[in-house]
Amino acid sequence: MNNLINKTTIAAISTPLGTGGISVIRLSGDIAIDVVDNIFRSVSGKKLSELNGYSALFGKVFDNDEPVDEAVVTVFRAPHSYTGENVVEVSCHGGMYVTNRILRIILNNGAYPAQPGEFTQRAFLNGKIDLAESEAVMDIISAKGKAAARSALNIKEGRLSKEISVIKNMLIDQAAHLAAWADYPEEDVPEVTADSLVNSLTEIHNLLLKLLRSYDTGKAVKQGVDTLIIGKPNVGKSTLMNFLSGTQKSIVTDIPGTTRDMIEETVVLGSVVLILSDTAGMRNTDDPIEQIGVDLVRKRLKSCGLALVMFDASRQLDENDFELLSVLSDTPSVAVINKTDLDIMIDTERIKQSAARCVYISAETGEGIDRLIEAVEDITGAAEFDENAAVLSNERQYQCVSKAVDTVKETISAIEMGITLDAVTVLIEEAIQSLMELTGERASEEIIHNVFSKFCVGK
Repeated sequence: MNNLINKTTIAAISTPLGTGGISVIRLSGDIAIDVVDNIFRSVSGKKLSELNGYSALFGKVFDNDEPVDEAVVTVFRAPHSYTGENVVEVSCHGGMYVTNRILRIILNNGAYPAQPGEFTQRAFLNGKIDLAESEAVMDIISAKGKAAARSALNIKEGRLSKEISVIKNMLIDQAAHLAAWADYPEEDVPEVTADSLVNSLTEIHNLLLKLLRSYDTGKAVKQGVDTLIIGKPNVGKSTLMNFLSGTQKSIVTDIPGTTRDMIEETVVLGSVVLILSDTAGMRNTDDPIEQIGVDLVRKRLKSCGLALVMFDASRQLDENDFELLSVLSDTPSVAVINKTDLDIMIDTERIKQSAARCVYISAETGEGIDRLIEAVEDITGAAEFDENAAVLSNERQYQCVSKAVDTVKETISAIEMGITLDAVTVLIEEAIQSLMELTGERASEEIIHNVFSKFCVGK
């Protein structure tokens, strides 16, 4: 993998481009300090090349002899930097023109534009972090809630990698024992029995399954759950959407059928991120346009991760409500009985018969929203989510562990069928390879490129 390391010095803007207090331009590479020394003059007269790592100077950036902006320049010397190389960060006034001009001056003095994720890729290739920890960097940046941010930080600090390392070493121990017992029969190596091997591999299999189960819950907390708010017209779907999103996303009127298109918004409900969709009212209608919206809702119900099925507490159940009751058994869902601030007319017992989870709220006043949060956290598994636990963060990691699970299961079956120990060793080594691919110890160049291509420029 060392052939992937580009020895050139790279530079990029590492803060969002726009008006702000400061902008940060980052450089990494052998001549990063020299490049900035060419364009920066400190008020003390010191050069960056005279500084130790973790030191800073205040001064001005120049384009030839023309002052461009004041700046604070910080030096991080290899190997004690984010990338493991010499790193310089130029903090200037925030603004598109000034920031872009300073970047252009830096590039004109010998640096090259950084590619997406190239700073973190260099950190990985220089052994500062592994591949799973690298992916956690973007999870921290994109975190939408406290639980997601805390979990991503723990993964960045090696929580998942340590768990993978423990399981990998358990497999390596089994492979080494098999090899020693087969290759050195004259030595006093304990005999490998089928029962002991199956017991050890079963323990490993269970640990891997536990990691797999963490994926769906972690996805709900980090990436969000595709969630539909469904119900008859005028049950309060749009009011709930507006309350949860904190904005007037949906039009609220007393006219049935106002919402026809799906209106989406990402909201954080407790510790769960919901990709929330306000939908057309579910009812039989002769309006062809409204019917298209209703048909779309029925289609989305087949693939969504969660449905908030709303009922009007002030009205009795009708045929449209009874159709909705069937959704409660077919889709992960919460029955939401709205308008509890009015006289209760609905048959709540009938709803409870169909709903595993039923909450009472007033979307108008916000009463009962805490109970809705509890129900959603429960059904998505977020209530049991441990921010400090090892969690699989993405599909790539899930597939690596899934392959290891399948291989270990195949190995157990092979032993029980009496297959030779040589063949068993080969299977165990395949499982080890899958786990090493997750952390990047044996990842191909294509996998590495694919991981870092998803990063933003400047990180």
